[in-house]
Amino acid sequence: MIKIGVIFGGESVEHEVSIISAVQAMNKLDGEKYEIVPIYITKDNEWYTGEMLKELETFQDMSLLKKYAKNVVLYSKNGRYVLQSKGFFRSIVKEIDIAMPIGHGAITEDGVLQGYLRMIGIPFVGCDVEASALSQDKIVQKQIWSHFDLPMVNYVWFYDAEYVDDSEAVIKKINELKYPIIMKPATLGSSVGIVTVKKKEDLVKAIEDVIEYDTKIIVEEMVDNLTEVNISVLGNYEHQELSVIEQVMSEHDLLTYEDKYINGSKKAGSKGMASAARKIPADIPEKMANEVNEIAVTAFKALGASGVSRIDFLVDSKKKKVYINEINPCPGSLSFYLWDPLGKDYTTLLDDLVNIGVKDYKKRSSKTHSFNTNILQGYNFGAKGSKGKLK
Repeated sequence: MIKIGVIFGGESVEHEVSIISAVQAMNKLDGEKYEIVPIYITKDNEWYTGEMLKELETFQDMSLLKKYAKNVVLYSKNGRYVLQSKGFFRSIVKEIDIAMPIGHGAITEDGVLQGYLRMIGIPFVGCDVEASALSQDKIVQKQIWSHFDLPMVNYVWFYDAEYVDDSEAVIKKINELKYPIIMKPATLGSSVGIVTVKKKEDLVKAIEDVIEYDTKIIVEEMVDNLTEVNISVLGNYEHQELSVIEQVMSEHDLLTYEDKYINGSKKAGSKGMASAARKIPADIPEKMANEVNEIAVTAFKALGASGVSRIDFLVDSKKKKVYINEINPCPGSLSFYLWDPLGKDYTTLLDDLVNIGVKDYKKRSSKTHSFNTNILQGYNFGAKGSKGKLK
């Protein structure tokens, strides 16, 4: 039986969203095929494991969680990947074969966690370090997509320090855009920190709100006659599958955090993105749907993404114009609801993710990463303080 370590939580404003997504996934992984090992990272970056972490109710009382779950570290020991307890009397609590990060936002989704997993050598599901980092930064992903001439709305960006040093210059740059505008933290997801600015008089207050969340801020023109549509891509750089396209339904200018995780969950329980209002399939012309499909594959491959991603689009329904908005390398609820209409249930989707993760690991392992030779063995250091040379 394959032992899967599902890693979630972490130091992120999307911490609770990650918990919802991970608990959903753990309840849908095939229990006859996998031994599921929950690995929860607290907001202060302590790691815990224990069966109670598979239940959403556990996270309502963090004092009980820390009392009964095991505080652990994950490391490689003689080719095994083990969770070892911390403290004076240390012991191996669990062993895992592959990691499945289900994190949203900083630390767990942006390449930091993936870098640690790469360093200890464990196979893992989802984007590698580089793709995770690129996909998490809304500015960098647009800069890459521009190389492929993908359609995007007009935007500018700035650092928080630039605003502190010269606020007038930043305001002048933003005011070159057409209002209304959308202002976002560059490296967050789940619609956290997003502000709509409809008139110039509201700009300063909006900037001051958004820079509380991030060091980089992106500002975009709003699309007229807006329809939001999303599609999920499954695969890696070699092979990609496409889900159905969804049309996002919101009472606001854009789908908000409340739309995604609060309003829907009041009616349907804590179902994360699966509870948001949507129309599947999207009510868009076939030609436009084909354009979304083509752009999604190009965007996914351009970033070197792997696993399952959700790519969000903005559509001017009057002009029939499609703009790519952003990619979510580990989307809320893993976008399972976009695959159900194609006959791929959540359990099958998770199986596919594990298989892709194993293939990616084998591909990486087949490449040369270091040399067995040690050039320092032939190095002549000479007298103290003198420059050495190779023999």
